[in-house]
Amino acid sequence: MPKFMVFIPGNADSEAGIMPPTDLFEVMSAYNEQLAKAGVLLAAEGLTPTSAGAKVRFDDAERRTVVDGPFTEAKEIVAGYWLLQASSLEEALEWVKRAPFAGGLTLEVRPIASMDDLGPEFTPELREAEQQLRQQLGE
Repeated sequence: MPKFMVFIPGNADSEAGIMPPTDLFEVMSAYNEQLAKAGVLLAAEGLTPTSAGAKVRFDDAERRTVVDGPFTEAKEIVAGYWLLQASSLEEALEWVKRAPFAGGLTLEVRPIASMDDLGPEFTPELREAEQQLRQQLGE
C-alpha cells in the first residue's frame, strides 16, 4: 500500500522551543488515535528546533561539511511529520484534511517512492538487497 509523508511546517514559536497549548496536544492526540484505529498511521513525531540540529553538506566526493543549526530560512523548517499508509493520494489527502489545524497553515503531502518508482537504474540486485534490508527492519 502506498505511503505518504506529511510535513508539518515550523514557525517562530517552534523554533523558540515554545510548546503548543495543551488543548492542541489533546486534539492532535485524538486525531492521531483516529489515524491509528483506521490503520493509516505508521509514525508521527515532532522535531526539536533547528538550533538542536545540523546539516551535512556534501562538498565533493570526499569532503563533508557539518553546519550547525539554527537555520535561517524559517519558511522551509519542518516541525514534525506523519507517515501515513493509504490506498491513494486522494485517501491520504482526505485524512490530512481532518488534521486539527487552522490559521492558514499548509501541510505538504508527498508520496514515498517505491522500488517500482526507481526505474531500471535500480537493478534486480539492488532491489534484492533493499528487500533484505526491509525484512531486517521488520517491514
